[in-house]
Amino acid sequence: MSNHQLCIFGEVLFDHFPDGRRILGGAPFNVAWHLQAFGRQPEFLSRVGDDTEGEEIRRAMRHWGMTEAGLQTDPALPTGSVKVSFHDGEPAYDIVRPSAWDRIDIEPGQRACGLLYHGSLGLRDEQSRQALKQLMQQHKPETVFVDVNLRPPWWDRAQILSTLRLADWVKLNTGEFELLNEGGEGTAADAAGFIEHYGLRGLLLTHGSKGAELLMATGETFRVVPENTTAVVDTVGAGDAFASVIILGLLEGWDMAVALQRAQAFASGIVGRRGATVDDRNFYREYSNQWKVHT
Repeated sequence: MSNHQLCIFGEVLFDHFPDGRRILGGAPFNVAWHLQAFGRQPEFLSRVGDDTEGEEIRRAMRHWGMTEAGLQTDPALPTGSVKVSFHDGEPAYDIVRPSAWDRIDIEPGQRACGLLYHGSLGLRDEQSRQALKQLMQQHKPETVFVDVNLRPPWWDRAQILSTLRLADWVKLNTGEFELLNEGGEGTAADAAGFIEHYGLRGLLLTHGSKGAELLMATGETFRVVPENTTAVVDTVGAGDAFASVIILGLLEGWDMAVALQRAQAFASGIVGRRGATVDDRNFYREYSNQWKVHT
């Protein structure tokens, strides 16, 4: 699958931390950032405000070598922002609405997507939902990867389940799986039924400090746990790091057991840093060299 066929759709925003720091983020942006660092050159489809923070995002993308072709500017709504707080070590999010990324359009001349990643939060507004629907109907991606992020009150169960019917791969955490798989108990049999019901190729379940498992439509299950030596600074963006390497594995044709191990290793590296992305090419180069990924 060639580089130009990778599309990442959804929100970009600034996370505002309790200590006053402000870090660029948003799950789709984080995934796009990581994949750019791994040499995949994704087209990031989103929207920012005509404001200082919107220009900062554009500068950051240019600095990182990312294309701005899919990044729109909204004349009225502000660039997205989130207030991050921590409770017992777990992050909580106050997400400003409306923001520019709630009004994403699909513009004429949009290139086809071979692999399309999108989250669930970016679909909280009707306009962005319709934009994604248009993108999928017009370009019919070969592979759709859905990253579920249930952020109360910005999600609707019926709408999320409708989205999953169009997915090939789904990532979500244990709590999100239990919320969406109503009546289930989170067992392997429940997961197998979930995969069959939605016609998935694979289901990635993350378990926080307990690691993750990847369940395949073929019946195979792969599991991974973090090393005991993993130092945790904060867990913001750990799931995004995981998703990015699973996608990299799909693009590179890795064995999925290998992809899962590498995703866990990379996520462990990210939680050792403050924030969801790293502005240090050497950080990514260490993983690229280990995995023999051409960047």
